[in-house]
Amino acid sequence: MRKPRDFDSEMKALIERAKLLKERKRTQLGELVLAAGADVLAIDVLAGAMLAAADTKDTATLEDWRKSGAAFFQSTRRSAARRNRGDARGAPAGDGSAQPAFGGTSTK
Repeated sequence: MRKPRDFDSEMKALIERAKLLKERKRTQLGELVLAAGADVLAIDVLAGAMLAAADTKDTATLEDWRKSGAAFFQSTRRSAARRNRGDARGAPAGDGSAQPAFGGTSTK
């Protein structure tokens, strides 16, 4: 005879997992704001920029932003890999290594 499933405990586990995923997403969005340097913007300016980005339907603009974002993440991965190897330990925090890749792909 098979053991009956405990749907209540499974549902509780799924709800807890969903809460953890939402919290991780919130944390990662905050980390992205910091990594992109957007934490220096006033909160209402940042919110307005995100609302404008969410409302944009222009595919060319979205593609430019996607390319810039991809370049940003590539540069941060390379920087993290160097830090993990110990190559960038003595480098100053504002060495600008992420800036050219992020701003350099824009065609505007």
